Amino acid sequence: MDSNSTEIVHEFPSLFRVYKDGRIERLMATEIIPPGTDSDTGVQSKDVTISSETGVSSRLFIPKTADTAKKLPLLIYIHGGAFCIASAFNPAFHKHAATLAAQANVVVLSVNYRLAPEHPLPIAYDDTWNAVQWAASHVNRNGPEMWLNDFVDFQRVFFAGDSAGANLAHNMAIRASVDGLNGLKLDGILLIHPYFGNDQPDKLIEYLYPTMSGLDDPRINAVKDPKLSSLGCSRVVIFIGGKDFLRERGKSYYEALKNSGWSGGVELVETEDEGHVFHLYLIGTGKNEYPKCTQRKG
Repeated sequence: MDSNSTEIVHEFPSLFRVYKDGRIERLMATEIIPPGTDSDTGVQSKDVTISSETGVSSRLFIPKTADTAKKLPLLIYIHGGAFCIASAFNPAFHKHAATLAAQANVVVLSVNYRLAPEHPLPIAYDDTWNAVQWAASHVNRNGPEMWLNDFVDFQRVFFAGDSAGANLAHNMAIRASVDGLNGLKLDGILLIHPYFGNDQPDKLIEYLYPTMSGLDDPRINAVKDPKLSSLGCSRVVIFIGGKDFLRERGKSYYEALKNSGWSGGVELVETEDEGHVFHLYLIGTGKNEYPKCTQRKG
């Protein structure tokens, strides 16, 4: 066997290995499931192409209550996975999106951006922005996807994501304030256990984002962003876990946004005794009692 195919040159345990021949082996969250009708919620899903050039796609979900006579809010959801693992088609993220569509009675567009390190950051930011722009192309109800044309109220749009996806959601709201949304009205963003940087080096981010400008790069370290006060929505909810290793970064973001001069309303929700993205592991377990939460509003 060629030694280049077996020699590991980079490894981030539990995430991925990079071999000398360039091959990348992901170590978790590689499973995918097809779209269809969810047996628990009746939510329908299908896959849509965002860009044939880049291969970026999304999975679209509509609740069983969808009716062309009553338009529904649009939730653009961005999956987590440290920018380097998982997808919108992973069973946990598929089920999470279907549950959101059913319980919140919204249309969900779950973005499947390209992963680093093959596609180093900031490619994921550009891919996600392209998905937002693709959604906006339906504002006049003549876009390429009929579910968006028929069922969405484009004046009630939300961005959401978990972990790295929360970072991406925040950055989409920042970009929206600069570049506009072509007719979409961004009402709010929901950040679940957000993966932001701080003043400490992060070897994973340094590897995935080789052109990063340093520890204060605003895409990674949001509290250092001079444009934070211009966040392009009126409401933000930040979820943190009491035992999440990213807990303090979520709290720092809350405090920075609250004190930035931004004119919107921000809320911090802490789930006690829970770790990072615990909600993905609760879905489908049949548990009806949600863990205890505390809330703070700015």
